[in-house]
Amino acid sequence: MTEHLERVERHNADVLDQAAELILGAVTGGGLVYAGGSGHSLAMVLEGFFRAGGLACVHPLYTPEISPLHGAWPATEAERRSGLAAPVMEAAAPRTGDVVVIFSNSGANPYPVELAQAARSHGLPVIAFVSGPSMGAAPARAGVKLGAVADLVLDTLVPPGDVSYPAQTPRTAALSSLTCVYLWNLLLTRMADRAELPLWVSANVPGGDERNAELLERYSVRVPALRRSSAG
Repeated sequence: MTEHLERVERHNADVLDQAAELILGAVTGGGLVYAGGSGHSLAMVLEGFFRAGGLACVHPLYTPEISPLHGAWPATEAERRSGLAAPVMEAAAPRTGDVVVIFSNSGANPYPVELAQAARSHGLPVIAFVSGPSMGAAPARAGVKLGAVADLVLDTLVPPGDVSYPAQTPRTAALSSLTCVYLWNLLLTRMADRAELPLWVSANVPGGDERNAELLERYSVRVPALRRSSAG
């Protein structure tokens, strides 16, 4: 796993710099970073949203239908069904100056592909975290794959099937989530070196709630999931 992460960092060095500049432009310009995915890629949506050290301007793109926690097999069927993504993007009320990040291991199902297409229809740039090998092997259930729709592609290099251990006959130790988290953190560090970022601090350190209050006030206007109540 360590060797894989080192290889992924080398492979994506140039695109990481481009992605950092693209996201940084949205952040410093007052825009939002929309994060989307389905199935286990939702782990990355949660990773990017409202977590210590993370960007406060992240808007999660989510509907319960695409979460395995609301039904494992129905979620698989939902991400393969056309027509679900566009309303999710529309409900997020995107604006010029925002950017969309989509996580998908195979990049082949309609939900992530149509989410990217909906973002592009609003004039927003799309950054995809996707496995080139997995995308190449998967059936094009949406007619086109995510890599062909995105403006920038960060390749996780995860082998088809995701698992990595034991090396000769892999059957466990999935790499997609681990690799996406690593690439996302590499983006954050690049941006933090270039500008002051609106970053959450842990609510479990002294003064954490108070330090986050201003960010909640600023971004909850456009990010409903940050509001203190459903009526807020």
